[in-house]
Amino acid sequence: MRPSRGGRVPSGPWGRLKPVDLDPLDSIGLPSKGDTRLLDFRTQERYYTKIVERYMTFCSDAGERDELLRRFAALELDAPSAPPPVTLDIPKPQSLPPMSRPSTAPAASASSNTKLLSDLMMALRKLREGIVASKRADDFAIQAYLFNIRLAVLIKNPESYHPAILHILRCLHPQRALTSVELQEVVAYLVLDTACRRRDLAEAYALRHRYKLSDSKVDMVLGALVHDDYATYHKVKRSVDGHKARLLEFAEGDMRTHTLKCFGRTYLSVGRQFLEQSTDWTWDALRDNAGVGWQLEGDTVLIRKVKAR
Repeated sequence: MRPSRGGRVPSGPWGRLKPVDLDPLDSIGLPSKGDTRLLDFRTQERYYTKIVERYMTFCSDAGERDELLRRFAALELDAPSAPPPVTLDIPKPQSLPPMSRPSTAPAASASSNTKLLSDLMMALRKLREGIVASKRADDFAIQAYLFNIRLAVLIKNPESYHPAILHILRCLHPQRALTSVELQEVVAYLVLDTACRRRDLAEAYALRHRYKLSDSKVDMVLGALVHDDYATYHKVKRSVDGHKARLLEFAEGDMRTHTLKCFGRTYLSVGRQFLEQSTDWTWDALRDNAGVGWQLEGDTVLIRKVKAR
């Protein structure tokens, strides 16, 4: 090939095309759509390793535990928009040192993190389909399903954790028994999901009896829901681990509404701080989103005024 003027050699027909940077999690398709690569056991294990590595990167970027929980709270995939609960311990901008004040970057970061979690859940769905299609029921299958359940619970994605819980209890556990701790954990998630999200207390008690669940915190939650005991509900919600607390959030709206009705029937006035702690919402959120027509005077919320005779 003769060099052109200036010593440059003309590029070939593909010389200007950059190699495709394909995400390893996206390189494999759903087994239900015809991709059979995840039917191989070793491919499943390598794919699971990539999923865990991606998740660990997400965790390491968050840093401390409180920041990680805050990100999960902000990135739930299917939650409706709602004001943040008052109990989150997030430093206010004015309390941060000058160099650590947030900029406009968090919005883009949140979008990126949401996509990352969506990609992880899709990858776990592919892996679950591969495990089911290959009829795998060993320690690896249990490990992968437990990882899927825990992550999906943290981001409140019932489309992922509910079928995974049913499969691990109905198919995997009879063939390869879970440890007592694992069984109690999974059953507790199922009972709380049934009671809080599906609002079926009778079924929740039946599941608790069927699997012989022994968990005092779950028992307290069920009792609080049966008796509309908002005080016990909030007390337990603050004392359980992050996974159970996320499931309890499904019942938070109903408990908050009942709490406000109780306050309206019982009190003439109440302290603002006590009201916010009891409902787990700020006064502004209660006024703007719950339609509370009460009046705020200083730190006191006026619920009803005594009519002069």
